Amino acid sequence: MDVFFEFLNNLSSPDWIVAHGGLYLLLFIIFAETGILIGFFLPGDPILFIAGMIVSNMTLGASEQIPTLIYWILMVSIAAILGNFVGYWCGKVFGKRIMKMEDSWFFKKSHILKAQEFYEKRGGGAIVLARFLPIVRTFAPIVAGIVGMEFRKFIVYNIIGAVIWAGSLVTLGYLLGENLWVQQNLELVILVIVLIATAPVIIKAFTSKDKVKLVD
Repeated sequence: MDVFFEFLNNLSSPDWIVAHGGLYLLLFIIFAETGILIGFFLPGDPILFIAGMIVSNMTLGASEQIPTLIYWILMVSIAAILGNFVGYWCGKVFGKRIMKMEDSWFFKKSHILKAQEFYEKRGGGAIVLARFLPIVRTFAPIVAGIVGMEFRKFIVYNIIGAVIWAGSLVTLGYLLGENLWVQQNLELVILVIVLIATAPVIIKAFTSKDKVKLVD
């Protein structure tokens, strides 16, 4: 368990990420967080911000930075898109089995129920909005598969959501990546990003009076 928490802690260090896989490690994290059931604990939003910081601090010529930034955004978007496809497929094929699983430290049925509630209220747009909500973005594509969302519709929202999510946060990290204050207070910046991303979920959890019903 100590190794696990040490790994999560190291994910807030751009230097550690660069030394342990760089872009490939980032792509795996994004894919796992958006496509694998137990990947909900991975820090997707901070990772995208840090990805932008890494690009901004690369030793590149002025003419190479923007193409590199676009390439990273493209690769991250593809990883997020593929992750959601895996989640959708899991929901489609294993939906009933997933909902019968007992709660454990890595699986909580309440996470799926929250994603289901969010999906039912927002429709296809939930796939886009869920990208910016930790935990929900992991389970939203699974719920879409469980409830049988039209696949062509899912493809459109999946791509749009991934591009907006990756593009906005990676670009933000790129623009602020060379700022000395941001570099010296990266943990604080990451905490603010996480709080902003999770605020809607926290507010909903404390203000909602409705009970969520399970999909038959």
